[in-house]
Amino acid sequence: MRITQRDLAVAAAALVLGWGASALAQRQAVLGPAVWDWNRLAVQKTDVGALRNLVRQPTATLAELEMHVTTLNPGLSSHPPHRHPNEELVIVDQGIVEALSGGKWERLGPGSVIFNASNAQHALRNVGGTPATYHVINWKTAATPAQ
Repeated sequence: MRITQRDLAVAAAALVLGWGASALAQRQAVLGPAVWDWNRLAVQKTDVGALRNLVRQPTATLAELEMHVTTLNPGLSSHPPHRHPNEELVIVDQGIVEALSGGKWERLGPGSVIFNASNAQHALRNVGGTPATYHVINWKTAATPAQ
């Protein structure tokens, strides 16, 4: 089988058109002004409580913005201690939690804010007698290493 110049031209055009369509789709997916009504958020039951996903999408300045709200049942952890390259904020809304931060566990209540630095080991557990609810804001920039 012989590849002709026409074959190469068609392949190149397909690549360019595919790249352009992909870039356009990504541009269209950029998050603009948005609000999330707590009463309209879908609640997903989990093994440890509940999850409300808000968004996971690029913004004008971020490769990805991911936000969710977790409700954690008493005595449970969201997951074992772990680390990831992206940074995140956790804002405690209700309940009493302990957060692993900087190698030690810190007890925190409503209104407390946790910053999980890039590649720093972290975890969160509900140490109170009622469900704990917290908001998580994660972001990735073009400079964030892949996981």
